[in-house]
Amino acid sequence: MTERKPPGVPFDSWVDKQIRDAQGRGEFERLAGVGEPLPIEVDSTYDELWWIKRKLVREGLSVLPPALALRKEAEDALQAAYAAPSERIARKIVEDVNVKIKDMMFKPPPGPPLGKKPYDVEEVVREWRRRRAVAGGAVPGSSPSEV
Repeated sequence: MTERKPPGVPFDSWVDKQIRDAQGRGEFERLAGVGEPLPIEVDSTYDELWWIKRKLVREGLSVLPPALALRKEAEDALQAAYAAPSERIARKIVEDVNVKIKDMMFKPPPGPPLGKKPYDVEEVVREWRRRRAVAGGAVPGSSPSEV
């Protein structure tokens, strides 16, 4: 598109002609994303932090307030404890996350409240044993004396 607009030709008509000519030559058929819907951010209002948000999505990062991040971590820890290969590891996972929960309970950060209390380690271990029994009998290393 190095051609200049001729004098006396309205700008709209000249641009429309350039587009029609390019379509006739098939120049729009090889563009990336042809036939796909526009990205969702095109539909939204202008955001000065668009590039940061796009970078976070591209890198797979998320930024949550500390209480929400710990709530997610606690839920993940509980699932990890239930899936742990031994009672000792299940106890360790729950005890470690309980330390973080207690710290946040006594020193709350700004933002939404945590809304979690420390897990009852013995209750989690009882559930761990029950799930193991249902899944196929006793698991080595799951004796009550193992701590």
